[in-house]
Amino acid sequence: MAAVAISYAPAWQGQSIWDDDAHLTEPALQSLGGLARIWTEPGATQQYYPLVHTVFWIEHLLWGDVTLPYHLVNILLHVVGALLFLRILETLKVPGAWMAAAIFALHPVQVESVAWISELKNVLSAVFFFGAFLLYLRFDRLRQTPPYVLSLAALVAGLLCKTVIATFPAALLVVLWWKRGKISLKRDVFPLVPFFVAGIGAGLNTAWMERRFIGAEGASFDLGFVERCLIAGRAIWFYLGKLIWPANLVFIYPRWQINASLWWQYLFPVATIALLTVLFALRKRWRAPLAGLLLFCGILFPALGFFNVYPFIFSFVADHFQYLASAAPFALFAAGLTLLFQRLAVPPAVRYGISFVLLIVLAGLTWRQAGIYRNAETLYRTTLAQNPSSWMVHNNLAIILIDQNRLKEAAEHAKAALDLRPDYPKALMNLGNISLKQGQPDYAIACYRKAMALEPRLPDIHTNFGNALRFKGDFVHAIQEYEQAIVQDPQNVPPRNNLAWLLTTCPVTFLRDGAKAVQLATQADRLSQGNNVIVLHTLAAACAQNGDFTSAVETARRALRLASAQDNVSLSAALRHEIELYQSGSTFQE
Repeated sequence: MAAVAISYAPAWQGQSIWDDDAHLTEPALQSLGGLARIWTEPGATQQYYPLVHTVFWIEHLLWGDVTLPYHLVNILLHVVGALLFLRILETLKVPGAWMAAAIFALHPVQVESVAWISELKNVLSAVFFFGAFLLYLRFDRLRQTPPYVLSLAALVAGLLCKTVIATFPAALLVVLWWKRGKISLKRDVFPLVPFFVAGIGAGLNTAWMERRFIGAEGASFDLGFVERCLIAGRAIWFYLGKLIWPANLVFIYPRWQINASLWWQYLFPVATIALLTVLFALRKRWRAPLAGLLLFCGILFPALGFFNVYPFIFSFVADHFQYLASAAPFALFAAGLTLLFQRLAVPPAVRYGISFVLLIVLAGLTWRQAGIYRNAETLYRTTLAQNPSSWMVHNNLAIILIDQNRLKEAAEHAKAALDLRPDYPKALMNLGNISLKQGQPDYAIACYRKAMALEPRLPDIHTNFGNALRFKGDFVHAIQEYEQAIVQDPQNVPPRNNLAWLLTTCPVTFLRDGAKAVQLATQADRLSQGNNVIVLHTLAAACAQNGDFTSAVETARRALRLASAQDNVSLSAALRHEIELYQSGSTFQE
């Protein structure tokens, strides 16, 4: 536990990266009603993994948006998973159990799953996977009902965290075959039927969710069966290579160009089949190597390319895909090394010395890798240094630079993303945002129109298009764009706030509507749980415009307390002045 905690120390204070904000409990879900929506409303969260989002909900209740506890929880779950893995190996009497568990805990390929807050789903599902495995082994030994029921319950809980563990019953059959040399239909297969049903059901649901809510469809997934086999064969060797030589680990790896007409791409699946054939032929003498490879490939199977998963838009491989699958090769390596030491009669001091050096090297590599997860900018710049063709990373870095008002550099990265993928609507939108900040509304509007032509259902584009139209003085069409954004995403705060502000402050007097502005700003305040100072500022102005100066003063004071707590000096000064206005019966415009 100490070794893992120290190895991940550079990531302890890591900020939110990429889609962390989408996974962490958003304001609209932070109530008890939001918790109910997490379980009952597909699409309310980034993915339908309700147990993961329930944990996030509890974490937000306990420590809000402070990232340190989120990282510590991930690290703790990773350690628990490693210890459960150790207990499984000891139960199965696998040589080198402690070494295998230590490698699992300290290998740098695991950093992406542990240091990235969103991958709570990986470390939590692994705990349930290993727990279910350990319970089922107890059932297999004693044939008692309680461990069987608890094992099934643990699997279901794990599936509600991440459905990659749907491979659990197949993995169990491999282990049982390795133990006994054969599989009994009555003793081994029949008891696992409910586990297969649960896994298949969860897998089908996730496949549908990936297409329906996340966007795992379209030209990027237009792959035939042969092409998917080429991806799978190459991925297996890629992952094994990263376990053996964990150099140049990248957050987003380059996306391979798969071409069924290139002969050399067939070498990967052919080599995989050849290795399986050789190990199958040797099974009567050594079952462990075949079992280890089957476990590795089997647990990896959902991420090998045969099913559409959204990250395939960026890359066909990712370190977090093999978090759980890596346990099998680690166990095989540790057992082989232990048996080799025994056969060669290596003295204990030498054995422990070699083991210690190996683990120190792995811990050092993990410490270095964890450092790139300090913040999003560091992560993206490190990724681009190794994968400059990642259009997604270029675009995400542009967003960060826009927030820092480094507009020239942001424009360079947004244009780089468009050079790599001309049909990328979010990069067009960000280029429009940069142009609007630079006082070029006409070019911004052109970017937004192109983005909407590519993706008319993206509410952020309509919101930003509305901002540009408001800047140009086209208030009627700006109102229409904000309303369209609200229709597309009723839980989205910015279009409600921006529309409320426009209806409150519009220079065209007949377009002002204080009552509607109060309604919209109140809804935005409720969605943001009263923690958005900009929304409170808008609501105060809307109340004054509607003639309710008492509510305007009260709301402006709430906004002032929040702005002061956030050390927002300029907004605090503005709010103090506005409170005086509202107390005198004057509106924001006056």
